[in-house]
Amino acid sequence: MAVDLPLQEAEMNSNKTRSGFTRFAKWTAYATGRPIAFIIAVAVIIVWALTGPFFGFSDTWQLVINTSTTIMTFLMVFLIQNTQYRDSEAIHIKLDELIRSTKEAQNELLDLEEMEDEDLDRIRAEYEKLAENARNKLSERQRSKTAAKKK
Repeated sequence: MAVDLPLQEAEMNSNKTRSGFTRFAKWTAYATGRPIAFIIAVAVIIVWALTGPFFGFSDTWQLVINTSTTIMTFLMVFLIQNTQYRDSEAIHIKLDELIRSTKEAQNELLDLEEMEDEDLDRIRAEYEKLAENARNKLSERQRSKTAAKKK
């Protein structure tokens, strides 16, 4: 059974109707994550360093790079946070859909990110117990197989 309403909303928010900030954030994240962006950044620093003797390594010369990098870092933090938030939301939605569509899954696990830390710790502990039991059963089977081979 498909969930139509959210999918229709997603279609309305396609690339054509994204906000200007979303388009800008995605483009900037893409562009700054490319090798050429790193090369450009290194080139800027090299040019700045080479101009040091020309400016006598003055306080203003140092202030230019310090201010520039601080501003760039400040702005990039917000763009990265925006991109990561959107990616995280998309992953949560996809996982929620997988949980919802699997008959054996526990629908109570949908929207875990909205729960309090104590509740998450309790649920994690339950799954850790399940994992430990599964590992113990696997170890027992492997020991049984090894013992059977020796006989």
